[in-house]
Amino acid sequence: MACPPEQGSPSRPPRNVGRHVLLAGISVLWLIPLLWAVYTSLRAYADTAKNGYFSWPRSLGLENYSDAWTQSGMPHFFFNSLLITVPSVLGTLLFSAAVAFFVSRFSFRFNIVLLMLFTAGNLLPAQVLITPLYRLYLLIPLPPWMSDSLLLYDSAWGIIAIHIAYQCGFCTFVLSNYMKTIPKEIFEAAVVDGAQVWRQFLQIVLPLCRPAFAALATLESIWIYNDFFWPLTLIETGDKRPITSALANLQGQYFTNPNLIAAGALMTAIPTLLVYFALQRQFISGLTIGSGKG
Repeated sequence: MACPPEQGSPSRPPRNVGRHVLLAGISVLWLIPLLWAVYTSLRAYADTAKNGYFSWPRSLGLENYSDAWTQSGMPHFFFNSLLITVPSVLGTLLFSAAVAFFVSRFSFRFNIVLLMLFTAGNLLPAQVLITPLYRLYLLIPLPPWMSDSLLLYDSAWGIIAIHIAYQCGFCTFVLSNYMKTIPKEIFEAAVVDGAQVWRQFLQIVLPLCRPAFAALATLESIWIYNDFFWPLTLIETGDKRPITSALANLQGQYFTNPNLIAAGALMTAIPTLLVYFALQRQFISGLTIGSGKG
């Protein structure tokens, strides 16, 4: 039997104090670049050019934000990003859910091989795929009755197509693990009631996968919205590129204003923050998708 501690003896610190200190330190280190960008964006370029960035600011203002908004044409590029991100995320989730339902619901010889085939595409870096993909986009012909705006190269359709194709592997892997946790008795009851496969997919699987869809939608929206590589290489016309390309309009060939770029970068990050806060509860609940057993 353990003896009670003697009176006057120092109490032991909680075990989780070190963990909290470590997490607090990591949080501070993560916030330093963000806070420095906010601090830089609020200072005038003349002040920093004369006194340096480590000096006490004479004044803080929002002039850099208004200048970045007007000089870079951000409203137009925001619309371009919206035109690319929304169809890409919806198409990725739809196709991934269909494939995940097929490989998790039905058992056949090449079940695992098909899942590995979809997942293996994410193991290749985008830089490896760009050369054959670029040539493929240039060689794909269009029927005479179709408009030139439907070409894959130098259009939003080509960026949407490559995002859906490239992101389907990861989403299929995650959704298949989540769908395997759904009890088989639900599908057996649906079969008894006469529900066909498509009805099971649309009315049973999709509603039950809302936490997984919310988590993946948050991640995919951030990844696709922040992507700069595919539009840079597959879109030739500058006005068709997304918001990440608008930051390049804030710097010239011989002059760069870091304060202006910091303000533009912070405004560019606002939509991703809004998506995260809108889906925060579902995103947190979806972080454990596929970890349990049905």
